[in-house]
Amino acid sequence: MNLTQAAAALKKYFGYDQFRPLQSDIIQTVYNGRDTLVLMPTGGGKSVCFQIPAITLDGVTVVVSPLIALMKDQVEALSANGIPAAFINSSLSTDQQRNVETALLAGYLKLLYVSPEKLVSQSFQPLLKRLKISLFAIDEAHCISSWGHDFRPEYTQLKFLKNQFPGVPLIALTATADKLTRKDIIDQLGLANPAVFIASFDRPNISLTVRPGQKRFEQIVEFLKEHPNQSGIIYCLSRKGCEGLAEKLNSKGFRAAHYHAEVPPAQRSKVQEDFINDRTPIICATIAFGMGIDKSNVRFVVHYNLPRNLEGYYQEIGRAGRDGLNSDALLFFSYADLISYREMIEQGEASAEQKDLKLAKLERMYQFAEAPVCRRKTVLNYFGEPYDKSCGNCDVCKNPPQHFDGTTAAQKALSAITRTGQRVGMSLLVDILRGSQRREIMEHKYHEIKTYGAGKEHGYDEWLFLLSQMLHVGLIEIAYDDHNCLRVTDEGKRILFEGKKVSLAMPQPKQKPGEKTAIPRVAEKSKTQLMREELLARLMALRRDLAVQQGIPPYTLFSDLTLQQMADSRPLSDAEMLEIEGVSERKLQLYGDAFMGAIRQFVLEKTQAGERVTGSTHFISYDLFKRGHLVEEIAELRGISTLTVMGHLATMYERGELIDLGQWVSPEECDIIQGALPLFEEPYQLKVIHEHFGERFNFDKIRFAIADYRRNQ
Repeated sequence: MNLTQAAAALKKYFGYDQFRPLQSDIIQTVYNGRDTLVLMPTGGGKSVCFQIPAITLDGVTVVVSPLIALMKDQVEALSANGIPAAFINSSLSTDQQRNVETALLAGYLKLLYVSPEKLVSQSFQPLLKRLKISLFAIDEAHCISSWGHDFRPEYTQLKFLKNQFPGVPLIALTATADKLTRKDIIDQLGLANPAVFIASFDRPNISLTVRPGQKRFEQIVEFLKEHPNQSGIIYCLSRKGCEGLAEKLNSKGFRAAHYHAEVPPAQRSKVQEDFINDRTPIICATIAFGMGIDKSNVRFVVHYNLPRNLEGYYQEIGRAGRDGLNSDALLFFSYADLISYREMIEQGEASAEQKDLKLAKLERMYQFAEAPVCRRKTVLNYFGEPYDKSCGNCDVCKNPPQHFDGTTAAQKALSAITRTGQRVGMSLLVDILRGSQRREIMEHKYHEIKTYGAGKEHGYDEWLFLLSQMLHVGLIEIAYDDHNCLRVTDEGKRILFEGKKVSLAMPQPKQKPGEKTAIPRVAEKSKTQLMREELLARLMALRRDLAVQQGIPPYTLFSDLTLQQMADSRPLSDAEMLEIEGVSERKLQLYGDAFMGAIRQFVLEKTQAGERVTGSTHFISYDLFKRGHLVEEIAELRGISTLTVMGHLATMYERGELIDLGQWVSPEECDIIQGALPLFEEPYQLKVIHEHFGERFNFDKIRFAIADYRRNQ
């Protein structure tokens, strides 16, 4: 199997001309039969890494997925693209499951989605052993690790796959996993020398904003006014908070629903279906909502409260902008959130080690919220991805704080960490730098190191503030598996030993309680922008109607990005439609005529109303011609030359429209002209060809002969 076949499948079934970064390398590794661990951010294209091999390899790919909703979404999306896929889980009746099993054994299905509980059950094993399996894909693989943020004990039983099916490659995929979790995934699954691919975690299309928690509701209302009719999720700490916020938003005229674990299953299912199908745009939810959502057109994610850790935060905001379009992530935080989570963790049933880990990650989350460091830089460094620049698309970059040369302060801290053997946490390090007489310092003789008391010029809180920045910019890291001790990174060593400079920020004055943030005025839109938005709204309405008829979510029919490209380029032929990203051959066959019809109708309405529609001039001439107007009449009506009109008609013929060439050029003349075209280079010059034939053929004959030649290439 080679990547040429993979690329052909990508275009045919998904409508994309090229793979995203790392996808082709991962697919080739799977083709080579090697186990693989893939880390890609939410929306980065993980599914393609196993779906393309599934389509092109002989046999069926078994996909382990944790949630019924996620399986349902992916199977619907695959089916919409003409790919035979199914799932087996508790939602199926006995007859439905039997039908899936029959299709599997007949070799009809290319992908089977199954829950980990079903996969390891004794009743499922006989079926599994009868299948010709091309690949095992473990989605949401971080669930297998107790170090991960969403540990699920049933995932730990999946290690049997490598024992019972040693010849079948296994690909494990996750959106969020630190170094410790990555190592645990490999060990738990028993992967043999796996290839590890870590994609960039950067999601530059998501704008990151963090705000203090005063007057959250008022701020959310203003935020939602800037996102009219757009889909989004608002995460809340408590179930009661979800319900109360949804009720208040509805009273303000927004369409919102709540979702949490105590909502009856039937109601939860309806809320999720309404959200997926664009009937309810706003969901107020606990973190119970979202993991099973594969909705590409979520435009914003709001955290009403501080998340528990950076892994969860980044996975949750990654549910916005999966189609690559601009989206927003807004986070509110307060010290009260931190206290609430601490109490929940300390009163929980986890082991002491797990509690310490959760508390340390919670503290890191709070530091992220407070730190005056580029948000994207902070998150990417947390996941081990160096990011030296400022993103320009977060609240810190848009309103940068005052900076100073923090090299000396950083060197003092890094030196103290090194001289203590990298055995101290943040609080103890600050006490060492400030020259404290703390008992632990004396017991370990840290008062004898050179940097003891070297940082008395900064207060305790100032040092915590500076250290949190050093953590976020990647100079130090926390060893969560070793009592949360600080470690100096390679970047930190460059500061300490090679004299590299580092700039750090001093605290900005905090916004006073009740002080209002100025809301920028929205610039007036041009006629072109308004026209584009009107067409886009029509295309979205058409998508919604067709999706209802088909019983599928609208975004699985065409993504927002695909519709935006249609609104921009206004394709009017099959060839032009196939150039739109996300339009596969199957979708062109099913929906192409409907969407091109809507675009044509829009162009005609605007033209008849006297408005100028850019990029559609060829079609306007063609429509007038179809209505019986002569070329001369069209030229007069439109205020253009007859030569221009003829050029429009030739272009429309070249695009595949039905026009009788016989009224301008005979088949014999066409053959003669086309026979000479290899003598000339593109773009063909009509005058040169005209002179070549001794002016025997006029420009119209040449123009249409060329159009026919190109159309049949």
